[in-house]
Amino acid sequence: MNSIEIRALSASAETLPMLTDLLVETVAAGGSVSFMHPLAPEAASAFWERSLAAAARGERMVLGAWDGRALVGTVTLLLDCPPNQPHRAEIAKLMTSVEYRGRGVGTRLMKAAERFAAETGRTLLVLDTATEEGASGLYEKLGFTLTGEIPDYALKPHGGLTGTLIYWKRIGTPSR
Repeated sequence: MNSIEIRALSASAETLPMLTDLLVETVAAGGSVSFMHPLAPEAASAFWERSLAAAARGERMVLGAWDGRALVGTVTLLLDCPPNQPHRAEIAKLMTSVEYRGRGVGTRLMKAAERFAAETGRTLLVLDTATEEGASGLYEKLGFTLTGEIPDYALKPHGGLTGTLIYWKRIGTPSR
């Protein structure tokens, strides 16, 4: 796993198709990341184009995990919060290629997102994950605190409802 490199992503002819494939694969494997199966590659590509454009505007940071020239995971840090919340950021769309799951890619992505958030003055991270088949174990291992569950929050990619678990983590001292 030492060969995995985490770095910020930007729109490029190389990156966009890999992000598209990763999103389609994640949804097909049951990942609850806001999309339904089957996910058309065009819809996945359009999502990433919008996401990377928002990153270029400084509204978010999209991080990628690379194994050589292969993109094997991603996480997004949402930074565009309301004026009364400049101290927080939200973790979104943590995805690891099915082939790389269980190898620490998600942990490395989350730690990198946390470092970047702290470097930009954020002191609080929030996130949500599906009750069923979500990454709650990973988030708890990384020190996130469960606030609660909202039942029947969203549809699972292959149908049926799932709840969502809401988590938070303080990563610095808040200024008053």
